[in-house]
Amino acid sequence: MNTVAIDKHNALVQAAYEARGFSSDEAKDAADMCAAATWHGNRTHNALKALHLDDLFGSANGGCTPGAQIEIIENRFSAAEVWNSHKKLGQSVAKRAFNRAIELAEQHGIGIVSVDNCFHYLWGGGYVIEAAKRGYIAYTNCTSTLAEVVPFQGKTPTLGTNPHSWGFPTTEALGYPICIDWATSTVAMGRVQQLKREGKKLPQHAAVDAEGKPTTDPNNVSALLPFGAHKGYGLSLINELTAALIGGSLPLHRGRTSPSADEKNSTSFFFQIIHPEAISAGNFAAGRNQSANIKAVIEDILGPGNGNCLLPGQLEAEAAKKSEQAGGLLFSEVELTELNKIATSLGHPTLTTI
Repeated sequence: MNTVAIDKHNALVQAAYEARGFSSDEAKDAADMCAAATWHGNRTHNALKALHLDDLFGSANGGCTPGAQIEIIENRFSAAEVWNSHKKLGQSVAKRAFNRAIELAEQHGIGIVSVDNCFHYLWGGGYVIEAAKRGYIAYTNCTSTLAEVVPFQGKTPTLGTNPHSWGFPTTEALGYPICIDWATSTVAMGRVQQLKREGKKLPQHAAVDAEGKPTTDPNNVSALLPFGAHKGYGLSLINELTAALIGGSLPLHRGRTSPSADEKNSTSFFFQIIHPEAISAGNFAAGRNQSANIKAVIEDILGPGNGNCLLPGQLEAEAAKKSEQAGGLLFSEVELTELNKIATSLGHPTLTTI
């Protein structure tokens, strides 16, 4: 792996977004979240993925509007806000939404921000990890840009990969936040792209080709399959129904030019922050407090026979430790080559390794 200084990486990513018309603040938000993904070992939602999404569906195609302003829609609920992001860059919207949800949770115990007319926010895990580090229980789901997942027992892709991301404030107990983050497809499309770059195969039962036949070749993937059959399908449906309640339109229209002027082709976001004190009954066994109780419960789960089990978020924490030890962001040779192609196209200095 190649180590790249964070400031050099961020300067390149920011320059790439600014060249597409995004403001310096938006470009910085994008660079920060790309760096956070790489820092935590998430190679499917790094800068290459973010810029690829913008190339396909974003600023050049009307799916994302540089410089758009967030509109707060009035409602009667003091702990919940609803926004129209007007297709503002997803990373900027998500960072602001979580910060606002934290403010609401400090006041009400829980804070919810729902967002209509959105563009992809990249890696949900990055946001919930940050909120959990600050001491909160955090959750987000969204509808993904395209309908590229086949429903259980179906043949036509009509669902997004539709991720869910949870973060829990377990740093005191474990040294890192628990982060439960998953796409509801067997693999994310970003994983398909990564395996394609690296010449590797997909796992079995993850994707189908254009004829609906199972394939492990990332070059032949036409659609993805939900993980766990009906279970992943149900979890994906949660995102679609949440989005429908917010104002999201038909899944087959997302990311594409709408065949009807009456339909929208944008995604929807949902963010929730819970203050741990808001759910504490205060009656912990053996005189423990809330923090000690979390630690005791985790230790019990990982008791005799389970010492080798991984906790969600552990791999991300280990990757972050490796990044810290390396003194920068870790990229494969293929990834570094692709990033430097972007640098060259911008007339920007290429990235060198530390």
